[in-house]
Amino acid sequence: MYIEGANLRVPERTPETNVFWDAANEESLLYAKCSDCNKPHYYPRKVCPFCFSTSINFIKASGRANIYAFSLFSKGRPPYISAWVMLEEGVAIITNIIDCESDMLKIGTPLQVVFSSVEGGQKVPVFTPRMVKKTKE
Repeated sequence: MYIEGANLRVPERTPETNVFWDAANEESLLYAKCSDCNKPHYYPRKVCPFCFSTSINFIKASGRANIYAFSLFSKGRPPYISAWVMLEEGVAIITNIIDCESDMLKIGTPLQVVFSSVEGGQKVPVFTPRMVKKTKE
């Protein structure tokens, strides 16, 4: 089944998430990293979920990820894929996968972030499969 897009909700912006959503509108995916415990986390927030420090840095992600787990919701209107993906930077994200044949996906499939506009123009990060160049052995 070809999955063209996702019927995404308009995200609720808060003072804490404005930096993230502003970056998304510029087509940059951010994650946060704690300066005290050195652990990355997503979604970016001003308090570390691991050590509760407020020494947080917002970092631009490469946008490359791999599928950790996914589900096809074929009875959705429209059908959609919800996935847990792991960024190259070691951060797990729950997201949607678009613009692909659902039967071509498997655990470990390489992905690239893209940005989908929702009602009101806010851009939301979602992922699509990316082509990986094979090297000669």
